[in-house]
Amino acid sequence: MKTEMKTQFFLISGIIFSLFSCNRTQSTQNEQNMQQKEDTMDKIEIQVNDTTTRFMKVLLINGSPHEKGCTYTALCEVAKALNADGIETEIIHIGGDNIRGCSACMACKESGHCVYNDPVNEVIEKAKTADGFIFGSPVHYSGISGTMKTFLDRLFYAGAKELAYKPGAGVVSARRAGTTASLQQLNQYFTINNMPVVSSQYWNMVHGNKPEDVLKDREGLQIMRTLGHNMAWLLKSIEAGKKAGITLPETEPRERTNFIE
Repeated sequence: MKTEMKTQFFLISGIIFSLFSCNRTQSTQNEQNMQQKEDTMDKIEIQVNDTTTRFMKVLLINGSPHEKGCTYTALCEVAKALNADGIETEIIHIGGDNIRGCSACMACKESGHCVYNDPVNEVIEKAKTADGFIFGSPVHYSGISGTMKTFLDRLFYAGAKELAYKPGAGVVSARRAGTTASLQQLNQYFTINNMPVVSSQYWNMVHGNKPEDVLKDREGLQIMRTLGHNMAWLLKSIEAGKKAGITLPETEPRERTNFIE
C-alpha cells in the first residue's frame, strides 16, 4: 500500500513539474518573440524628394538639471512607445547647459538662428528634419525649469518655422504639485506656433522624487506610453494626408494689434 502511494506521489509530482516546465518554456518563448518583434519593427519611412527618403523622427528635449532623473525616466517611457510604433527618437539633454535668455536683438529674423551659439541652434538644426517634438521639464516653483524657459523662448523665436505644423507635447515631473501649471506653460509655446498638441489619457505628468519613484507611478508611466502611441498615430495620419494630396493650410497676412489703438 505504501509502495503504491509513493509511486502515485512521484507520478503526480512528475506531471506537475512537466506542466510547470512547459508553461515556463512557453512564457520564455513568448518573451523572445515579443523582443524579436520589437527589434524588427519597421521604421516609418518618408519620401523627402524623388531620390531621398528618411525615417520619421521625434526629438525629446530634457529640461531637467539631472540628465538621468525623473524627467528623463518619463521621456524614456514615451520614447519606447514611439519606437514600438516605428518612430525614431532622440533624447537631448539641455537642462545642464548654461542657456542665457533672449536679448531681443532680432538678428535671428534675418539669419534663422540665434546669435548665441549654444544648444538652441543645435536643436533648430535638428528640428529641420524632425517630425514631432516632446519637451520635458521638472516642476520648479509651480513652473518649468529656468533653463527650459530660456531655451524655449529663444528656440520658438529663432526657429519657429522649423517647428510649425509639426505635433508637439509637453511632459512634466514633480514630487507633488505644480504640474498642471507647468504643463500649461509648455503648451503655450505650441499653440502660438501652429503646432498640433498631442494629448494622452490624462494630463502628461509623472510623480516622484527620484527615478525609482517614477517607475512605481504605474498610471504616470501608462500616460507616457499612451502619449507616445498617440504621437505616432498623429504623425502617421499627417504623412498619409500628405500622400493623399492634402497640403498645409494657407496662412493669411499677419495682423498685429494692441489695446491702445
